[in-house]
Amino acid sequence: MAGQEQRVALRVSAEENLSKSKQTRNRGSKVKPVTWDVVRRLALALPGVEEGTSYGTPAFKVNGKVLARFHQDSESLVVKVEYAAREVLMGANPKTFYITDHYRCWPWMLVRIANVDPGDLRQLLEEAWRSSAPKRLVAAWEARAETIKSS
Repeated sequence: MAGQEQRVALRVSAEENLSKSKQTRNRGSKVKPVTWDVVRRLALALPGVEEGTSYGTPAFKVNGKVLARFHQDSESLVVKVEYAAREVLMGANPKTFYITDHYRCWPWMLVRIANVDPGDLRQLLEEAWRSSAPKRLVAAWEARAETIKSS
């Protein structure tokens, strides 16, 4: 049951973050577009993430498992994501989040980096990391975050 509650919380969180992102953009604030360097910085900031390759493109892995990789179209990032969250994100912002037929049956989603909000991307990468990282690494990350939050 805890896993189902976490997925529901993720969907709600994704919807709330997208709503906040749209509100910020609609107020005319200038959000810098995400670049490959930003993607790299966000991914490598997560514990245990290393840069490698997957299908001949730069990729980010934790414990040997791919959590994200650059797509061969040079405009998108392929990110590991739960099916439910993927459907919510694609429905809310199809210009940013999409899949091709190749990814239809796999827990991956394409993200147009020129369109994505940096906060949304950070959250997507963290969720992908959580699903692939060793449990002890996730627990240490959460304990550190809780310590910082309570300080």
